[in-house]
Amino acid sequence: MKLINISRLLLGVVAVAMMSSCHIYKKYETPTDTALTKAYVEVREQPVDSAAFGNLLWEDVFTDPLLVNLINKALTNNTNLRNAQLNVEVAQANLKGARLAYLPSLALAPNGAGASFAGSDLSWSYTIPAQMSWEIDIFGKLLNGKRGAQAALLKSEAYAQAVRSQIISAVATTYYSIAAVRNQLNLSRETSEIWKQTVQTMRDLKEGGKGVTEAAVVQSNANYYSILASITDLEVSLDELNNTMSLLLNTLPQEWAVSDRVDLDVPQILRAGVPMAELAARPDVRAAEQSLASAYYATNSARAAFYPGLTITANGGFTNLLGSMVKNPGEWFYQLAGSLVAPIFSRGQNIARLKASKAQQQQALNNFEYTLLSASAEVSDALTVYEKSLEKSALLNDQVANLEKSVSYTNDLLLYSNGQTSYLEVLTAQQGLLAAQISQINTELARARSVINLYQALGGGR
Repeated sequence: MKLINISRLLLGVVAVAMMSSCHIYKKYETPTDTALTKAYVEVREQPVDSAAFGNLLWEDVFTDPLLVNLINKALTNNTNLRNAQLNVEVAQANLKGARLAYLPSLALAPNGAGASFAGSDLSWSYTIPAQMSWEIDIFGKLLNGKRGAQAALLKSEAYAQAVRSQIISAVATTYYSIAAVRNQLNLSRETSEIWKQTVQTMRDLKEGGKGVTEAAVVQSNANYYSILASITDLEVSLDELNNTMSLLLNTLPQEWAVSDRVDLDVPQILRAGVPMAELAARPDVRAAEQSLASAYYATNSARAAFYPGLTITANGGFTNLLGSMVKNPGEWFYQLAGSLVAPIFSRGQNIARLKASKAQQQQALNNFEYTLLSASAEVSDALTVYEKSLEKSALLNDQVANLEKSVSYTNDLLLYSNGQTSYLEVLTAQQGLLAAQISQINTELARARSVINLYQALGGGR
């Protein structure tokens, strides 16, 4: 009768605890307290627009054969991507472990001993026990652990995709940067030859008494050395970019072949605003949301620690030790027990853990919202740079065309007009033309980078 009353009492305690802990079984749902997260939730489940720029396959965006080959090598060899993929395997193993936690544990621990009393023969005893323990997940401790592991797996998969996108973008950016620096280097070397001829022209005019002084010769010579000095800087930049590409491809430093083109042809991408659906597809946004989900389940686990834990254990086996008597042959034995452990006072550890979990969950929510805002800003920046680089490129084309005429006119005037122009005007025109041509190459590179950044900002790289 007493045993029945105790069982009823335990069942009553469990029932009351379960009614007061229903929220710890609830699945994670994205908060909709702000307009930003509400808009995210509304578009997250919409069908994927395969024609959107960020959803295009990277092979459809980057079509240069040399670049395609480099990206494929990076995706195969890059160390960061390998580690990200290994993180996915770690998360998969953790999830498998969380799922298997529902099963009972079984242990086998055979032992034997010999004893002798008052010179008697050695008496051997042995026990071959097996112990099984099974935790009944009444209050969702194992459930929230499993759900947290699932969120961690989704986060690691999203992170791996983000790393893949970063690698593709980094290789493309480095590729076009190498092309731009090589074009600048070729332009500077060709210009240096022209300026070298200008120095000789100044000397010839001075010796011929055509109104050119030694100051003009010295100044033009200094101008020539200035471009030689800039060539060394470009050579250093080119070497650094080649080394960057080598690191991305996880290989020894070497010089990489690239095309001469700096600009990047892409589909029409300009549009008003940035649809939230495209931001929701970004892997870093998905990873930030799964971090929030993990924090949510960690908070649930901290709440579950306040409730009792029910464990069923069973022991059984074969032994010849019965009390103080050794009996041969041995006999089978078994034992079945259940325990309900309810925390009453744990030195404030459960309360501290719950408070810390709630704070970490709020941090994860703040990071998630900031990731959405940051994603929107990145897309806006890339669109602006792309649009303005198109305008700037057209203006620079006109500037270069006019400066080429200016250099030609001033050179003719210096040679044939007896003092109608000075050597300073010639040098100024030459310097202005070189600066505009360098700026023209940089603008083409900026436009290519903006396209690459936009593709990455929209979650591209699948």
